Amino acid sequence: MPELPEVEVVRVGLERGVVGRTIDRVSVCHPRAVRRHLGGARDFEALLADRTVTGAQRRGKYLWLPLDSGDALTGHLGMSGQLLVVPLDKPDEAHLRVRFTFADGGRELRFVDQRTFGGLVVVAGGAELPSTIAHIARDPVDPEFDDEAFVAAVRRRKTGIKRALLDQSLVSGIGNIYADEALWRVGLHYARPTELLPRRVLADLLTQVRAVLHESLAAGGTSFDALYVSTEGVSGLFERQLHAYGREGEPCDRCGTPIRRDAFMNRSSFTCPKCQPRPRSGRW
Repeated sequence: MPELPEVEVVRVGLERGVVGRTIDRVSVCHPRAVRRHLGGARDFEALLADRTVTGAQRRGKYLWLPLDSGDALTGHLGMSGQLLVVPLDKPDEAHLRVRFTFADGGRELRFVDQRTFGGLVVVAGGAELPSTIAHIARDPVDPEFDDEAFVAAVRRRKTGIKRALLDQSLVSGIGNIYADEALWRVGLHYARPTELLPRRVLADLLTQVRAVLHESLAAGGTSFDALYVSTEGVSGLFERQLHAYGREGEPCDRCGTPIRRDAFMNRSSFTCPKCQPRPRSGRW
């Protein structure tokens, strides 16, 4: 699933490609793409016709386009969603779900989603912050993210540190890839108990989370297959810089020990057994 860097790359593309333009027509090609819009496909289309896009915003892994009506077109890419800004004459994608054409006759916006886990919805009055995502915490690259509050909240939890990093009520935008990469950089095992971690260690972890997110942003995100692309259809290149995630059996870039893969929350965690030893009972 796309994480913060991948979604931010898409947001920047939307800012460049659709902000300031007026939607002429919306065509829902598959109702599942707007299943969370309670009014249904026709209402979704009607609410967006003749509306001008005034911005492109993101909270964690969620995107929204504020509209001149005060509403917001919100979206989540799910496992395979793509928001593409393409020429009108480009052939339709096999999994095209929603098409947006604009009054200026320029490039159109397409929502393509092979697995249909993603979706779009219009949130009434949500231009500033859609109510559907108000519960999502700020992310570490947000200027208003509160480091001290995060550290205190993590130390109050009794869980493993990776579970805390994936908890969207504590911090948003961090998924499996970037959690594993940041933990490798700090030398923490994913199961380290949060209540025992010193503040300085958590502060260092936040520093490394930000570093890996910024480095991924500079590389256009991480693309392990053709499903994640920018709005122009370009794949990210950060997978070439990964030290832990997806590298089972390969030598650790720090010590040479083969990277280990463990089952974790219906997915996987990748660690170096030497650099990131498992915690012992009662010790951080």
